[in-house]
Amino acid sequence: MKRLFVILILFATLLISLSGCSKPDSSAEEAQSAVPVEVASVALGTVVQSLTYSGDIKAEFEVKVFSKIPDRIEKFYVDDGQSVAKGALIAKIFAATIEQAVRQAEATLAATKAQAANLQVEYERAQRLHRESAMSKQQYDAFATQYEATQAQVKQVEAVLASAKSSLSDATVTAPISGIVGKRYYEEGDMAAPTMPLVTIVQMDRVKITFNATENDLGKLTSGLSATIKVSSYPDVVFKGLVNKISPILDPMTRMAEVEVLVDNPGHKLKPGMYAQVEVTTGKLEKVIVVPRSAAIENTVLRKVGNEDQVMRNYYVFVVENDRAIQRKLDVKYVNHVHIAVNSGIKIGETFVTTGQNNLRDSTLVSIVKKEGDQS
Repeated sequence: MKRLFVILILFATLLISLSGCSKPDSSAEEAQSAVPVEVASVALGTVVQSLTYSGDIKAEFEVKVFSKIPDRIEKFYVDDGQSVAKGALIAKIFAATIEQAVRQAEATLAATKAQAANLQVEYERAQRLHRESAMSKQQYDAFATQYEATQAQVKQVEAVLASAKSSLSDATVTAPISGIVGKRYYEEGDMAAPTMPLVTIVQMDRVKITFNATENDLGKLTSGLSATIKVSSYPDVVFKGLVNKISPILDPMTRMAEVEVLVDNPGHKLKPGMYAQVEVTTGKLEKVIVVPRSAAIENTVLRKVGNEDQVMRNYYVFVVENDRAIQRKLDVKYVNHVHIAVNSGIKIGETFVTTGQNNLRDSTLVSIVKKEGDQS
């Protein structure tokens, strides 16, 4: 009996020890289940207010040069990408017929002037005889009429000659502005058509970007606002520009107005036809609570306001309190693509999660692996 009692005691002791070994340490379990996060302290900062648009880049000035003479192109003096000065030769149009018309008009003018000179002598003699009553008025009037007709004929031929010379000068096409030949549309020997330009000349020291702004945005836009421009060809380069023009009228179909931004273009990196992203700075919010937009969790809901459905966007962050992540809804003042300006929801000095928030729920245990500003 005594031996049986001892065996029971030993068996009970063994069960207790085994149950003690199988029970996990609670602190170790919590440490193992804590979600690693990176955090930062809530602080004041500055948020830039801006509006973002997209548009096509155009040359500041672009001129299409046409031939007034629809004839064969005898010679081209320029090609694509070539710089030209105002008045420089662009092309020579075949004009043999016009040249012949000029020579004929010159010959006709010379003959008419010679005839007018002879008639002038006769007219002056008739004037003298008429004054001396040696010629009747009828004879004198005949001389006067013939003389005046010849003078009118001289003026007529001079006009024909001037027109022929003007047409001949049109056969030599020159640049109306200084710039760069953006496009040449013909080759030598082609027939120039009045509906298609010979070349396009562009000025690219500055370029312009036009885009359409909504009726709501127009109240925030004024001439002179600064803008930043990015193009895919130079992803690491930011170009600077200014709002130059805002259309005084809106398109009645779209309720949008055209806005023009001018951009300095040293080195002509920006080329007409490129697609650009334009961000216009409309203001700044200073000394406000700032949270990186990447740290916030965005939630979009559809709500009925009056009789219309409106999309409402809510923003949340996780604040760390006693090693737990507490979800806070932000009262947002302004949002751009980088930062959120906050009215309320978090306080200065509190610690909020910047990385790892997508793995959290309210009151989740967290482990801080990095704090912004710490040297590690």
